[in-house]
Amino acid sequence: MNFFHLRQGLAEEVPLAVIARKVGTPTYVYSQATLNHHLQQVAKQFQRIPHLLCYAVKANSNLAILKLIAGAGFGFDIVSGGELARVVAAGGDPKDVVFSGVGKREDELRLALRLRIAMVNVESAEELVLLDRVAQRMRRKAPFALRVNPEVDARTHPHIATGLATSKFGIAVDEAAALYRASRRMQGLRAVGVDCHIGSQLTDMRPLRAAVGKVAGLFRTLRAEGFPLTHLDVGGGLGVPYRGERPPSVAAYAKAVCEPLRGLDAILVIEPGRLLVANAGILLTQVLFRKRSPAKHFVVVDAGMNDLLRPALYDAAHEIVPLVRRRGNGHSVDVVGPVCESSDVLGTQRRLGIVQGGDLLAITGAGAYGMSMASNYNSRPRPAEVLVNGSRFRVIRKRESIQDLYRGEVP
Repeated sequence: MNFFHLRQGLAEEVPLAVIARKVGTPTYVYSQATLNHHLQQVAKQFQRIPHLLCYAVKANSNLAILKLIAGAGFGFDIVSGGELARVVAAGGDPKDVVFSGVGKREDELRLALRLRIAMVNVESAEELVLLDRVAQRMRRKAPFALRVNPEVDARTHPHIATGLATSKFGIAVDEAAALYRASRRMQGLRAVGVDCHIGSQLTDMRPLRAAVGKVAGLFRTLRAEGFPLTHLDVGGGLGVPYRGERPPSVAAYAKAVCEPLRGLDAILVIEPGRLLVANAGILLTQVLFRKRSPAKHFVVVDAGMNDLLRPALYDAAHEIVPLVRRRGNGHSVDVVGPVCESSDVLGTQRRLGIVQGGDLLAITGAGAYGMSMASNYNSRPRPAEVLVNGSRFRVIRKRESIQDLYRGEVP
């Protein structure tokens, strides 16, 4: 569900043409009502069990978005010291933060322990040793979980599958059990949980249910051995409807996660990201030119793969909606950007009707992994970001200037 009314050219009650005129394009536009709706729906499904909902900051890390999420009572899943700094700047509570990721630096671990975050999700034996060393130097006991790789095929795109034996993420189940036992000899560590995450954009709950069952079994084994574990982190990953997908409901997702945990007496940690913000955002772009080759018709827009990388990175498909409707069917077109790469294609074989230079297009489902993955490739300033709330909107990130592109460089 979202509160964009694109056939009327509206984001909630604000005309998108007004945003384009006042802020320019390309611009990311977010709906506060949509975000609040998703936050409420997710919180509702887990209210009957002990839980910690940790928004995956990598999906969209704008401070205004993080502030709204913190205000809804959510914690945060981070993968860098920079994301931790953003959470603190937005008013998030470090005690509700879990730190994931395969390549944590020593300075990042020091910051996490200094701020007393809830848990570090450790992904390798050498990282566990480093965490112990850092904690002992700080005279702390580092709360940790091991990210266990359940070797389950999430049945999603290979670039966002994280639970296979070939993945760079996580630790094999047998190795994880041995590492937990070895941690008893490390004076700077305190085992508080078990963690797993099998991938993103999940549309089939069977792999998730199987993975949760495996890590719940390890949790029970370790508890029986005397480990005072309190948290079971099952990651996130529930898919959203970008273009024709039919992901399960949040209620079905909650059922798939909770059923294998009956009687476990653990605080369930969930890491939703895409689910909360994807459909709360669009990328507003303007048509520059129409172009025809012997084989195809093209619509060239002012947004490119540097603004929205998902289609080029893993063939993601977003709906593209023209805000001006003209009579006539037009040709099937590829919507392409100005970046000097053949992969700078935002949509293929689309029926947009009759479009002309200056028309506005809305690329939907762009609230997750849009701006957070944007770059300055081809020396292109990154887009502005706008937050709509009812009949009002405000700029929550200014558009970069040309001078911003080389700020800090020395000729």
